[in-house]
Amino acid sequence: MTVAAETRVYLVDDHHEFRESCVWILEQAGFQVRDHASAEALLKDLAQEAPPARSCVVSDIRMPGMSGLELQAELGHRGLSLPLIFVTGHGDVPLAVEAMRHGAANFIEKPFDAPLLIEAIHAALASHTPQASSGALASLTRRERQVLDGIMGGKLNKVIADDLKISPKTVELHRANLMAKLGAHNVVELTRAVLGQG
Repeated sequence: MTVAAETRVYLVDDHHEFRESCVWILEQAGFQVRDHASAEALLKDLAQEAPPARSCVVSDIRMPGMSGLELQAELGHRGLSLPLIFVTGHGDVPLAVEAMRHGAANFIEKPFDAPLLIEAIHAALASHTPQASSGALASLTRRERQVLDGIMGGKLNKVIADDLKISPKTVELHRANLMAKLGAHNVVELTRAVLGQG
């Protein structure tokens, strides 16, 4: 499977046995795999070598040290646009919602079947187009950019309106315009578009 062979999966989980079995599953599917026991180890790896164009991260959401959600935020701060799939032994719906709200590609509960993970990776890569919006992002007006920053900060329209001293209706108008320019239909797509600029 040549598509898989050109794809690198960065696996992050503090459980050694889980990492070992996942590496085996993914390598059998033809992926290149780099496994890490912590989010910090992954960030160190990515700082030393830029990821290939077709790469994704499969990470536990609850880990000692930096959590999966903190890793997600840090990847965004560093401008690393990688599809992120969370796996967790804690079927924690609020965490899942938080992760998806910030642009996670998927959320899988342990234990899971190997084909589910492989399919999730293919789906995440298929929907991830990092270069699609860089020109569109530059086309935003100053006010649209300010509204976008508010949305990315998780603020409601009313709060953004208060911050910018404009009406909520005006915020809605700017929001609709910037989402149209970035080709986004919801906050997850918008987050992908923004993080995909690099």
